[in-house]
Amino acid sequence: MSEKAKLIAEMLEMQKKFMEYEHENGVDAKDYFVGQEGHPLNGYAQKYQELANKVDEMAHKEKGSSRWF
Repeated sequence: MSEKAKLIAEMLEMQKKFMEYEHENGVDAKDYFVGQEGHPLNGYAQKYQELANKVDEMAHKEKGSSRWF
């Protein structure tokens, strides 16, 4: 499995867990973006964005393109 595929798999697993949490508990924007230490969503948005940026960079590199104009 390629590094990009591993990152995408990790993102999908994160999404699955997030949806399960959301269906059971609901999600407050504050908890999503700045969850307190120990909260299940603590760091979620930052980690997900980090992974998404890595995948984006890899995809652009594969195609020889750039996300910046």
